[in-house]
Formats: sequence, structure tokens, C-alpha cells
Amino acid sequence: MIDALDEIGVLDDTIVIYIAGDNGASAEGGLDGTFNELKALNGIPETVDEILPKLDQIGSAEAFNHYPVGWAHAMNTPYQWTKQVASHFGGTRNGMVLRWTNGIGVKGELRQQFHHVIDIVPTLLEAAGLPQPYSVNGIAQKPIEGIAMNFTFEDAEADDRHTTQYFEMFGNRGIYHEGWTAVTKHRTPWEMGETAIIPKLEDDVWELYDTSVDWAQSNDLSHEMPEKLHELQQLFLIEAGRYNVFPIDDRTGERFNATIAGRPELQQGRNSMRFSPGMTHLGENTVLNVKNRSHSITAQIEVPVNRAEGVLVAQGGRFAGWALYVTDGRLAYCHNWFNSELYYVKASDPLPTGLVSVQYQFDFDGGRPGAGGSGTLVVNGAVVAEGRIDKTVPFVFSADETMDIGRDAASPVTPDYPAGDANTFTGNLIWVQIDLEDDDVSHLEAPEATYHRILARQ
Repeated sequence: MIDALDEIGVLDDTIVIYIAGDNGASAEGGLDGTFNELKALNGIPETVDEILPKLDQIGSAEAFNHYPVGWAHAMNTPYQWTKQVASHFGGTRNGMVLRWTNGIGVKGELRQQFHHVIDIVPTLLEAAGLPQPYSVNGIAQKPIEGIAMNFTFEDAEADDRHTTQYFEMFGNRGIYHEGWTAVTKHRTPWEMGETAIIPKLEDDVWELYDTSVDWAQSNDLSHEMPEKLHELQQLFLIEAGRYNVFPIDDRTGERFNATIAGRPELQQGRNSMRFSPGMTHLGENTVLNVKNRSHSITAQIEVPVNRAEGVLVAQGGRFAGWALYVTDGRLAYCHNWFNSELYYVKASDPLPTGLVSVQYQFDFDGGRPGAGGSGTLVVNGAVVAEGRIDKTVPFVFSADETMDIGRDAASPVTPDYPAGDANTFTGNLIWVQIDLEDDDVSHLEAPEATYHRILARQ
């Protein structure tokens, strides 16, 4: 992109902003590393015994590996903590480079003023001479909360203007104010699921740092200066109230699943959705949420005389997901539990030729996220196979793979079919429909989150 801008002669008029990361190095790999990070995102720790037999696959397409915590700390040196820990600079602080040759009279200089990523938009608006938008298509806009950085361009010694900034993520919280930081690490990133030890928010221990001289946050002054700590704690409450931080939700993996998290979702209130062939790359939060509830997946297909093969519908991929497909002419379903356990329901007889209705029915055990259930395959109204699904993916199928109709576009959910175009359904797929039953785990949604979600849909 830079080369293209240079080639057309506009590079020197272009503001280029490079931020070295969106947070500190990640500790989601756990103390021992992980072979499949999706387990971590779902709050399921991996053991060394699980990983060791797969060492030779790390770094290959067969792995979704993540480095151990020790490497995260090393990469965040000299700062404390890691990604997810918004309290300390190890989780938040990154370098930034800004280039604007015809707009800044100096180059190659450093600027030490405090700024936050929310300052990018105000900086661009001021550079372009544009006001903040107060209304878009008749809808009043919230004020932009950042502070433009342009005042630092020509004056390395200019006084800070972004003097106060709160931080919060999963209950880890902090406040920056005029060179001081008050911070508390509430939960540890690699302590997940039922094994996590999470204190009450009111029991968290706060630390105090003078980052104007102790920029690495290494000398905790909380015991020496309790009044200063209390002043900043009160300021956090003010800023957090102003910017809708409360109520603080200190869950992790659960928040991926909108039904549990209390987050509005695109298909909220719908229990049925029909898809047409060719619809691919459908994001997980744009389609019906089949996790933790009974549901059925129905497809109308035409099977040629020489049989058909391939995927009818798939969601997720090699590292977690599910697929309804045809293999060796027979209807099959696979629920991939983090590539550790693959649960199959397969018909023993080939599909009949001509117009055929096929369906997978899942009867969820209920009670908790990730519980199992019973799977049934039905062809033209007749049961052709039944099977037990002992475990299901509780919160998120993938961070980057999607739902695809008529094929599995990225990594395959099951080794029963190949990757890429080779798994495209060879018969005529007319439509696929997903229907949800009434049972789910929405009882785990906090009451205040329910009200927030309902009001957000008004």
C-alpha cells in the first residue's frame, strides 16, 4: 500500500499511522502453551499430556498453537502482565509511529505525551480540518472521547492534554491521571473455566505508581501514599460511571456467547433461518446460535443417480465446529470438540436418488454450557442413524472461521472430507434451514444484562 501511494505521488500528503500491536503479548496459551487456542477461548485448559504427543505438528496447519505465558512476559518486558490485563502497561502499552511528510515539519523525533488509541480519530479529523460529526442520517452521535495528538507534532515538550484515562477488561482495571496510575489485576488470563479462582471485585488489591519517573510500574507506592491511591480509585469510579463500564462483567469465554453474555445479537428473537447455496463466510454472530440448545438442521437436496458427496453446511473448522455432509453417498454429521474428540452420527445406507429431505436433530441435555446430547439423522421423515454427543462447544466455534453453505470454505471440520473446493456438494443443494428449540442456557444471563440487551434493541 505504501508503495502504491508513493507511485501515484500522494505518499507525502498521506498520514500513515502504525501501532505496534493492539495490546501486550498474549498469555492465553497458559503456563505450558496450548496446541489449540480455541480451548482457551472456551475456558478449557489443555494439559501437557495432551500436547506432548502432538509436538511435531506445532507450527503446521494441524495446530492452532500458542506460546506459553513465560514468552508473553518476556515479550512484555519491562512491563508487568499481559494481554487481557488492562490494569498494567504490559497489557496495554504499545509504540506508535506517525508519518506525514507534508504536514509535520520535523521527522525522526520522539514524543512522550500520554495518548490512547481513542485519540486516532480526533487526530485525523483535526488534520483534515473536519469537525466531529454531531449527526449522521438524522441520528445524534455520541461525542468522540479522544484528544487529538496534533499539538505534539511541532512541539516535543508540549504539556499533556490527554491527562486522564480509565482501563477495564474482565475486571482488571486501572486509571491514569497526570502521570500517576492506580491499578488492580482482578483475574489471571490463564486461569480458566471451573478451575479459575476469581476474587470478589471489592477484594481486589490496588497498586499505585508514579509513571512520570517509574514508567515500567515497578515501584508500588500504595502503602506509602494511601491518600493518593484513594484519590485515583475515586477517579476511576467517576470515569467508569461516565463511560458505562458498570456493571463490571468479569467472565471471559462466556462473553463470546451472546445468549449468556446479555449482548444484543443480529438474529435475536428468531428461531428459524433458511440459507441458500453459495452463502459462505457467514460470521458466527450473524447466524442463529445453535450452541447449548436443542436444534435441527434441515436440507432439501437432489441426489443424482451416481450419488453425491460433499458438505451441505459447516460452521467452524478443524479446531472446533460442526458439519452436516455426505460421504460415500451416506448422510453424516460431525461435532468437532476442539479437535480432541470428534462425535459422529452416520447413516449406514446411501441416500436415495432424486429429491430428498435430510435432517439432523440435536436434543440438548441442558443444565450447563458445553453439555452433551443426542443426535439423530432423518431422511425423508425416517430415522436413519442415532448417536451420542458427549460434549459440545460451549461459547465460540472459531475466532476466524465461518458458516458455509454447500461447502466448508476453510479448514475442514472433519477428515471425512478434503479441504477447499474439493468438499463442495456435488448434488443439487436447494436450501438449508436451522430451527432452534426453546431450551437454552439463557438463565445464566445476569438480570441487568437482560435489561441492557432488550433496551439496545429498541
